[in-house]
Amino acid sequence: MQSTLGAWLAAVLDVPHVPLDEVYWQPGWQPAAQDEFRTAVKATMENNEKGWVIDGDYSQAHGDMILREATDIIWLDPPLILYFPRILIRTLRRLFSVQPPCSPGCTETWSEALSSKGILWWCLSNHWAVRKKYAERMRQYGTQNGGGMRRLQGSGSELKAWKEAVTEIVGRHLPD
Repeated sequence: MQSTLGAWLAAVLDVPHVPLDEVYWQPGWQPAAQDEFRTAVKATMENNEKGWVIDGDYSQAHGDMILREATDIIWLDPPLILYFPRILIRTLRRLFSVQPPCSPGCTETWSEALSSKGILWWCLSNHWAVRKKYAERMRQYGTQNGGGMRRLQGSGSELKAWKEAVTEIVGRHLPD
C-alpha cells in the first residue's frame, strides 16, 4: 500500500516511488524471499541516480540497507484516531475493488480484513509498539543528532508547512 505522501514526494522530486508492500508481497500474500527482496530494493536504489522515494519499512527483511543510503527519512506519525479511519476507508475501497490491492495478486477478503490477520487489527494492536520502535530510531537517526530522520504528525499545519518547504527547495534547484 503506498502512502499519499510518498507518492506526492516522488512526483515533486521527479524520482521513482517504490512502495515496499509491492516488492515484499507476492501473489497470494506470500512474502518475497529475503535475498530476492534485498536484491530488488538494492537495484531500485542503484538504478536511480537522481534518487528515489521508498515507502514502508520492512527492516526485518532488509536490515538497515535503506537507512544507510537514504538522505532523508520521514516518520509519518499521525495519531491513531486520524489514520485508523483512513486505513478503514482504504481497506473498504480494496474490498469493493474500487482501489487496487496493496500488491498485485494480494486481494483481501472480508474474513481476513476483519480478523487478527488483517491490517485493521494490526494497526490497532501494533500502534504503540511501532511508535516506540520509531521513537528509538529518532534518537539514533534524528535530525537533532545530525541524521536525516524527521517526524511528521501527518496532518494539519506541520505537514502543510513541510510540503511547502519541499516544494520551495525543489523549485529553487530545478534546472532552467
